[in-house]
Amino acid sequence: MKKILIAFSFLLFSTYANADCNIKSGSINILSNDFPALRTLVETAKECKGKAEFKVTHSAEHNKIAVPALTANPSEFSARIAANSSIVPLMNGGLIRPMNDLVKKYGKGIQESQLITIDGKVMAVAFMANAQHLYIREDVLKQHGISTPKTYEEVVAAAEKIRAAGKMKYPYAAAYKAGWNLAEEFVNMYIGYGGEFFKSGTATPSINNAKGVATLNMLKKLADLSNPDYLTHDSESIKVEWEAGNVAIMTLWASRAGTLLDAEGDAKITAATKLVAPATVGGGNIPATTLWWDGFTLAKNRSDADAEASFRAMAYAASSKEMAAKAADQAVWLIEGFVPGPKSIGVIEAVKMGAKPYPMLPQMGLMHGALGNEIVEFLQGNETAEQALKDVEAAYTSKAKEQGFL
Repeated sequence: MKKILIAFSFLLFSTYANADCNIKSGSINILSNDFPALRTLVETAKECKGKAEFKVTHSAEHNKIAVPALTANPSEFSARIAANSSIVPLMNGGLIRPMNDLVKKYGKGIQESQLITIDGKVMAVAFMANAQHLYIREDVLKQHGISTPKTYEEVVAAAEKIRAAGKMKYPYAAAYKAGWNLAEEFVNMYIGYGGEFFKSGTATPSINNAKGVATLNMLKKLADLSNPDYLTHDSESIKVEWEAGNVAIMTLWASRAGTLLDAEGDAKITAATKLVAPATVGGGNIPATTLWWDGFTLAKNRSDADAEASFRAMAYAASSKEMAAKAADQAVWLIEGFVPGPKSIGVIEAVKMGAKPYPMLPQMGLMHGALGNEIVEFLQGNETAEQALKDVEAAYTSKAKEQGFL
């Protein structure tokens, strides 16, 4: 297994000086997910473009776009904003380049804790931390005599009570969209139950077990308390449901808190929205969530000049104290001097509770893909939990053999 060093102790930093920003040539073309914190970061990077060409593609389909686009030679993009899971296929395909020399030459302001190091090579520079946690409508829960839920069993009981009272028909929401989002919900819950995805030291799948069954059963209980169209709902969709007043308890990314608590929504709902810690499950003490970082990588199939220009612009943004201060509500920034505010509480609590990082294993992307495709039938009531997990392992095994992991 590759050795991967990740620092989530983002309140304890050692620093360099300010990032260099005097770009005279090259082309910068960035592929990014699309939410406010990333738009802010990219706009900050643009300030440093100098004489370089600068383009960006913000897309919710970034994961589908990335590998084909970076496989091309030359690559369509010079930089890819990635995270724990999305860096894995880039590493497996040899599509991104080490940045050690660039960090040494132009990495002033980037903290050592931001460097994602794999086998001694800096393959990404992280700039923000993220995690899913609970959001609650404090007024609705208080109205029904419900305390803040700390476990998913309590979430189910609370949602059932709210539904039974006729207050809300579908009081719970999570990003259960079939595919990547649904798989992430399984990953979080399975880790909460203490599950391991592979047999120790191997790439052999190990989810068709009691913990896997418990995970699916809990996901089904929560799904039954959600909008019937939950298999089409991503983070943006459930945020809309929340803002419409249809939901009282929600599992959502911390990075979405800023837009939920801004002044543009219903004042009553905004005032009653409270961010709380991620829930545990099954009597465990590790939260049913995963810690994430978002950071930038550099395409291998681009010129050294483009790589240098892209690094310098992105490093400028990833070390900008001014950006972190102005956009403090948009993310938990891994930048010197960042002071976590109320909207960061979910990530801070996840760290305090000992949440585990998303597994950055070379074969994890294949497992994630199999989960997102194969557990749908169970949630729709078409097969047993055991059969669904058997199907996941079979789909994963087929792909893993094709790619040489088994």
